[in-house]
Amino acid sequence: MPTTHSAPAAVLPAAHHRLLSLDVLRGITIAFMIMVNNNGDGRFAWSFMKHADWNGMTATDLVFPTFLFVVGASIVFAFEARLARGTTRTAMAVQVLRRSAILFLLGLVVNGFPHFPLATLRIYGVLQRIAICYLIVGLFYLWDRRPMSKLLVAAGALVGYWLLMTHVPVPGFGMPGRDFPILDKNANLVAWLDRHIFPGRLYEGVRDPEGLLSDLPALATTLLGVLAAQWMRTVHTKIQKAEGLAGAAALSLSLGLLWAVWFPLNKKLWTSSYVLAAAGISAGVWALLYWWIECKGRHGRWTWPWVVLGSNAIAAYMISELLPGAFGLFPVPVDGRRGDALRWFFQHIFHLIPNPGLACFAYSASFLLLCFLPVWWMYRRRIFLKV
Repeated sequence: MPTTHSAPAAVLPAAHHRLLSLDVLRGITIAFMIMVNNNGDGRFAWSFMKHADWNGMTATDLVFPTFLFVVGASIVFAFEARLARGTTRTAMAVQVLRRSAILFLLGLVVNGFPHFPLATLRIYGVLQRIAICYLIVGLFYLWDRRPMSKLLVAAGALVGYWLLMTHVPVPGFGMPGRDFPILDKNANLVAWLDRHIFPGRLYEGVRDPEGLLSDLPALATTLLGVLAAQWMRTVHTKIQKAEGLAGAAALSLSLGLLWAVWFPLNKKLWTSSYVLAAAGISAGVWALLYWWIECKGRHGRWTWPWVVLGSNAIAAYMISELLPGAFGLFPVPVDGRRGDALRWFFQHIFHLIPNPGLACFAYSASFLLLCFLPVWWMYRRRIFLKV
């Protein structure tokens, strides 16, 4: 939970086990995540600020896999630093278990706040998926740190998920591709399984974008982050690392787009093609940041807000998710109907902007700033939520 450090987070990236470029990538990712989750009137938001309705991929669909990719990369740097200080693997495994449990519980808090309807409380969620991936990949890395084992498991997860989704009959619906279209919204194995595990507790009623079975390819996303970080810890020169990561990014993106011909890109089902395409873009952005920051030394004031957000990414996400519910506790009239302060501000301030898409974007940016302030306060006092 909240911890304090003896040195400001601004100097931490200079340590041998941290990369400023990775901290900046984490900060940019959580900032965009907050914005797309709070875009005012979603009907009018620009297309890149919204998820694809089903198959396909927008910039918004890259946010969550990039965060999981960064989780995987962070496991390598954090774990190696602790091992170098003499921490035992047993102690680290206990900490992984504890942090995963706390993260999962925080996800339930997000889902239930402020009224906590226990009879219909959603069990799945963003933090829950991060907890599961951190738990499994973290323990796997402690048990076996070889890159080849990570590559084989990731490949197995992606191929295995593809086989399950395309070659296993769905009870009551039949065979995918023969009796119903592959990746049908309701007649797919992920949705069928979730309806039987948690009926009445799914985000979209009969399906959930963070369903149990789709955790399998999400693990592959995290493992690809591990592989990227292991490459960045090699003895190659900085330029060679940037070039190697960029090459791997291009390969992953190409394979994902090629696989999408038969197994479409789909964020809500976390398809294998989506994993590769999204990881390719995530790795490509990291390669660019690494080249610009670590190789060219171009860092300074522009990196500061991203480091602030990235150093407390979980806290920033929690604040962004709890704020709307907190404002909802204090109803105010909006256009003659019951609303809250956030809706009132959108209708009476941002809605005055003539361009609806720009109005939604301005609201998102303002909401991000509102969330940034408490995170900045925590940063200045060296308080970091580590889970």
